[in-house]
Amino acid sequence: MEWTRSDTIALATQCCADCHGLGLKSNLRGETAPCNCVLRAVFRACYARFRHCANKEKHMSQASLEVISGKDSVRTWGRKDEEYIADFCQVSRKALDEFEYRVFKYHFLLGADWRLCTRKLEMDRGNFFHSIYRVEQKLGKAFRELQPYGLYPVHEYFHGTRQMPREWSLQAAKLNPLGALRGPFRPPLLQTA
Repeated sequence: MEWTRSDTIALATQCCADCHGLGLKSNLRGETAPCNCVLRAVFRACYARFRHCANKEKHMSQASLEVISGKDSVRTWGRKDEEYIADFCQVSRKALDEFEYRVFKYHFLLGADWRLCTRKLEMDRGNFFHSIYRVEQKLGKAFRELQPYGLYPVHEYFHGTRQMPREWSLQAAKLNPLGALRGPFRPPLLQTA
């Protein structure tokens, strides 16, 4: 996934020593990569939405109709809040190693403060906060670069348009050969003599 300056400049910290508020930094080979402050901001935006969805009253959750555009439009029902919570947890589980996931689980999912986490993980305060920053950076990158649909930007996850994958439209054409035709279907007319 290509990161552009327009993607990163709004998320960058103005007092960042690495990117100086621009959001992108260059390595020795001349390649640009997002700064760590941007990755942490992406994680924090996704985490804020996760907490909003998790703390919402259960009776307020509702099923919504989602249209997947493409050659053959498909409509599906879903519960976006619950799907976002599940995607957030699943992507986090896959992106982190065992120790990082324990830090993530205790601090972000269970809400323990640094004192309780350092006691439970048997580490000092400085190493704990360094591991928190690494977890935020790793997950921020994973949430943004997730394919085909990332968890960030959050508004696109909840309100964006989805394109039907090409394989789905090919399968639909095999199941319904009339749907594969272009233009309206015109059956032959009965000719009377």
